[in-house]
Amino acid sequence: MKHYGLVCVSLILALCVCLPLSAQPNAKSVETILIDNFDVPENQDWSWTIRASKLVYVNEEKNEVYPKMAHIPGMPNSLQLYRVEGDPDPQVLGVQIKFQRKGNNWFEIYPQKDDGSGEMKPYEVPFKGNVNQIDFWVWGANYLYYLDVLVRDANGRVHVLPAGNLLFNGWRNVVVNIPGWIPQVSRLRSGPKQMTFVGFRVRTDPKEFVDDFMIYFDQVRYSSNTLSNIFDGFKLKDTDFNAVSGGAN
Repeated sequence: MKHYGLVCVSLILALCVCLPLSAQPNAKSVETILIDNFDVPENQDWSWTIRASKLVYVNEEKNEVYPKMAHIPGMPNSLQLYRVEGDPDPQVLGVQIKFQRKGNNWFEIYPQKDDGSGEMKPYEVPFKGNVNQIDFWVWGANYLYYLDVLVRDANGRVHVLPAGNLLFNGWRNVVVNIPGWIPQVSRLRSGPKQMTFVGFRVRTDPKEFVDDFMIYFDQVRYSSNTLSNIFDGFKLKDTDFNAVSGGAN
């Protein structure tokens, strides 16, 4: 009987110790953040553009100048269920391209932004928090082309993340995991503050046809622990001492 009472007291004491620990706030908040759904492109201060390798097909006399890019009405059928009344008409980002001959051809789709002088320059979308994956919908034309996601880490190095091939017809949801060894936050105040999204790259298989190719993108998102870089006093990192008045000399 005494042994039974001792066990009960021990359990109660252990429970009292564990309760405060379990009540501690969780410093993790995983959120899905939208980069672009292409539905209302005029509502953001940056846009998409494209560049291609030198063998891209151009025939100005026949008005065949590639690559071509446009926002096209449409969306994957799987996303129709999430539409609600009042949503803007769905659009996707489409690209059509042709090359002069087979080989190691490529093209890149990436954001651009006015630098303030009226000139559009490449723009890298900053990620929030610690990113664990990027996901998007891509429409394949059943060509053996390869798709990559480009990101720049917090130390300034660009990483090429393979996203598989495009040897399929129609829409497919692609998820690209971010390797844990990629530095997403720099401890240097003079360096980039976080990892950034650079764009997409599509590479042709050297033996695949290059006469006419199309690709579409929709719902580019990423999942992130948005609280990973938040600490007590984190806003002081961005203090501009030149703007502070009344400081000590």
